[in-house]
Amino acid sequence: MPIARLKTILPLAVAAMLLVVLPGCDLQDKADRENGMLLFTTKCGTCHTLKGAGTASTVGPNLDEAFAESRANGMDADTVAGVVKQQIKVPRPAEPDQTEIYMPPNLVEGQDAVDVASYVASVAGVPGIKPPFSGGGPGGQVFIAQGCASCHVLKAANAQGTVGPDLDEVLKGQDAAQILKSIVDPASALTPGFDNIMPTTFAALPKEQLDQLVDFLIESVKADGGGGG
Repeated sequence: MPIARLKTILPLAVAAMLLVVLPGCDLQDKADRENGMLLFTTKCGTCHTLKGAGTASTVGPNLDEAFAESRANGMDADTVAGVVKQQIKVPRPAEPDQTEIYMPPNLVEGQDAVDVASYVASVAGVPGIKPPFSGGGPGGQVFIAQGCASCHVLKAANAQGTVGPDLDEVLKGQDAAQILKSIVDPASALTPGFDNIMPTTFAALPKEQLDQLVDFLIESVKADGGGGG
């Protein structure tokens, strides 16, 4: 089943849910958005693009695109939060007979779902939204902006992703050329226990950004006691 068809799920869900009243005010009042951002990055960012969270996956719907038009037409954050919380609870397949291809229900629950919904509502489709600021200089900002934190652990970036290898461990002892190779050609040196799902699109980044990212990773591993080249 083409992944492209899956990407119609959320925009259609948003339109459908506007036909009912979705209470979001309580969600906004009771939410911990910092926790919501962390949960979104680690649990949702591996599938969704959300610029405000610094995630850039194309497996599922782009949440900025999904909510941009509705927000421009007057949908407020409370309503967005209600839509997101409902979508977390009861994900909708692209077609009624495609129930094998959709987001698992209740990926986060209870207060965590409230936090995620409120966080997404605060950034999704907001005009001019920028990725989170990283304290790692230009390279750290590239790391965040390209969504690396949604898949990898890296202490220097407060990244806690689990889909890809722990960079604090696997980059120990690697030099700049090795790290660059693993970014632009991820299939060239797979870490045991991990499938080759890293996008190859990073090879298209400007050389300056790639150099900044590599320098940031090297310095991060050094700071963690890993040496580096």
